[in-house]
Amino acid sequence: MSTKEFIMAQIRALDIPHEYHEHEAAYTMEDCLALPYAAPDVTFCKNILLCNRQQTAFFLYVTLPDKPFRTADVSKRLNSSRLSFAPADCLPQMLHLESGSLSPLGLWFDADKRIRLAFDREVQQAGRIAFHPCDNTATVLFRQEDFWQRVVPALGHEALFI
Repeated sequence: MSTKEFIMAQIRALDIPHEYHEHEAAYTMEDCLALPYAAPDVTFCKNILLCNRQQTAFFLYVTLPDKPFRTADVSKRLNSSRLSFAPADCLPQMLHLESGSLSPLGLWFDADKRIRLAFDREVQQAGRIAFHPCDNTATVLFRQEDFWQRVVPALGHEALFI
């Protein structure tokens, strides 16, 4: 079973309402925002895997696509010094993912709970929220309330809001 098939099976097994769209690979936020269902009521998110220098603390930080990202600010808000982008080999090793497919939905693969989930508060907007199902050739849209009340608890990772 592919990563995408596993994620979609999880969503269906939990009976979470969603929209599913397949498309050409979307490698950038610009690609995502150009998709035909990108509408004013859809929040697309930028997902960043961070770690400390010793690679003992990992964070999946979810923020708005156009929000400036400053590691010093995020590090301070997460009470973790010297966060930086996690090495590229962490995605396949920890989450079975490739670059460009990172999503909170990938935390279903983090059985050891090594990664902490951190959201920018501003992603909690009205309407819908969109993520790749850990494969950048598809997008899943959830109503905001379904994502926060059903998906996030099912991931088994406590969400931090900054």
